[in-house]
Amino acid sequence: MHAIELNGFGGPEVMVWSEAPDPAPGHGEVLIEVAAAGVNRADLLQRQGLYPSPPGASTILGLECSGVIAELGAGVHDWQVGGRVCALLSGGAYAEKVVAPAAQLLPVPDGLDLGAAAALPEVAATVWSNLVLTAGLQAGQLLLIHGGGSGIGTHAIQVARSLGARVAVTAGSDDKLARCKELGADLLINYRTDDFVAAVTESGGAHVILDLMGAAYLTRNVDALANFGHLVVIGMQGGAVGELNIAALLRKWGTVHATNVRNRPATGAGSKAAIIADVRRQLWPLVADGSVVPVIHAELPMAEAGEAHRLLESGEAFGKVTLTV
Repeated sequence: MHAIELNGFGGPEVMVWSEAPDPAPGHGEVLIEVAAAGVNRADLLQRQGLYPSPPGASTILGLECSGVIAELGAGVHDWQVGGRVCALLSGGAYAEKVVAPAAQLLPVPDGLDLGAAAALPEVAATVWSNLVLTAGLQAGQLLLIHGGGSGIGTHAIQVARSLGARVAVTAGSDDKLARCKELGADLLINYRTDDFVAAVTESGGAHVILDLMGAAYLTRNVDALANFGHLVVIGMQGGAVGELNIAALLRKWGTVHATNVRNRPATGAGSKAAIIADVRRQLWPLVADGSVVPVIHAELPMAEAGEAHRLLESGEAFGKVTLTV
């Protein structure tokens, strides 16, 4: 097969479309003929040598893909060869073929293009596990999403609205904020000109904050929480080390969570398999009926993965960037 391989660590130029060994499914796995792969910030970090793949995982980039099942490994009985699927992966999606645990597959609903489906597994698992399984977001509560125009943000807006929550978003341009409003955001905050703490506090504070900035926003996020609020940190774009004002958190009976999906165990409590099972049961019907749709800024050929990384790094994308085979 062909795959994107790294010629060392560094900029997008280190990614090369070249021949690689064909993978084979083991017990409980399936082989997928890849149609498309989603591009995530974790891929950018791995390319730079800052986020290595977990032990035993493919070193090829890519945490999600869509395609058609080409082969079943031993012990797989709930899927069929030829089935249209998308998959949550620990690596390997930037390739013509990839092996995936059967427990991390989702069926592609009728009417949904395979290319679009590649934009869903990682954001669906991240958003659902953090907003619902971790923070317990409920109807009527206010959710603050930092980076409303990101792949995570555009998905989280739709999921939160489907749950009956109110949504506040931050973004760096009025154009992105307008597009967030079209997806269902209620409170629009330009982080370049507006104070998100003041804006959210005027609305009663955020019951849940989904944060990708990390250290840079830690103090202000705590200030923006409502009583009994949950701050969920899923990224460190603003740094990894910050100072937490425990007194401020205590006054609000608040909770800070820090989570990721990639390094979770494959099975068991809190695992990737458990998250995907809950996503399929509760979120996937909303995808099937069109209530939650993938938002894709650009599709590029997989051989042009470098351009996809440059686009994501530029901050210009609204929604996801995908690579097609």
